[in-house]
Amino acid sequence: MFGLLLTAVVAKSRLNYVALPELEKHASSAIPPDCMVVIPARNEEAVVGHAVKSLPPDSVLVVDDHSADKTAAVARAAGAGIVPAPKLGKGAFGKAKACAEGARVLTSKWILFADADTSYEPAFLESAVAAAEERKVDFVSFYLRPEYSTLNEMLAGPVARMVYFFGTIPNANPASAFLGQCVLARREAYEFVGGHGTLIKDLCDDLKLAALAQRHRMKFAVMRADSLGRVRAHTEGLARRMHRFTQGSPFIGLRILFCSAVLACWAPIALWLLLDHQLIPAVVQAALLIVLLSSWYQTFFCALLAPVGVYMMLFRGANAALGMLTGRAVEWKGRII
Repeated sequence: MFGLLLTAVVAKSRLNYVALPELEKHASSAIPPDCMVVIPARNEEAVVGHAVKSLPPDSVLVVDDHSADKTAAVARAAGAGIVPAPKLGKGAFGKAKACAEGARVLTSKWILFADADTSYEPAFLESAVAAAEERKVDFVSFYLRPEYSTLNEMLAGPVARMVYFFGTIPNANPASAFLGQCVLARREAYEFVGGHGTLIKDLCDDLKLAALAQRHRMKFAVMRADSLGRVRAHTEGLARRMHRFTQGSPFIGLRILFCSAVLACWAPIALWLLLDHQLIPAVVQAALLIVLLSSWYQTFFCALLAPVGVYMMLFRGANAALGMLTGRAVEWKGRII
């Protein structure tokens, strides 16, 4: 019975993800798309150069959000234009303010807001704009393929992603799945809703942007771009992302809690089977978990360690949830948020 429940939960999560329309590679054109890229960056010298170089020449504006390292110098050397972010006011969040400043100085028809730890294939920008124009949408959020650096991230990250897509159902509620790591916006619509200037005091500015678009009857979409873009996935940011689940429908948080509870049960049940001298059923249960989660992992070795990854993710998730409930301060990029 538990095996059926586990299968249903993981399968539902995967179906929610693959139901997202996939960004298809668009044929290159001699005329580049009328689109500029804004990258808000704070202390990102290790990754911002790669992000800039992965995008078309002379298309990127990096907004240096008071970095304490060489972010601006690295971005400039990679070919980006640089502008400093305005002074951060009381209660404001740096990323939204930096995005607003970048958009203010651009005049392109489309603006791509991209995190500094993302990178793209050569055809991404053309493909993104073509997809938005073909679908006649004003805003598009793209899910990129995650890249993990540490063993902890390689094990726990895919499980966290699976749990997220069980709770968030993009096709049923696309606004709740609107993610700010890579967002394409039609300038006219973006300015009409007030842009990031209206979001500077919202921790989850991406969700608020989708809500504004929805309120003004504008069209937006959520797509996956696994083959055309990548993002550095940080499990350390789980505490910050936990706040997403307090906004919008309460059922998202409840579904995530249910999925986490199901995953947490596999080891106690396997132990009970072992104590009852049912070795084969216990091994089968562990193997079932590995097989079900393997589609979320990028290597066979990490998939074999999925049972460990489950509890690593649950520990981090529980710690982040406890911190949010108790009002524990969250630090990100040297700021308390």
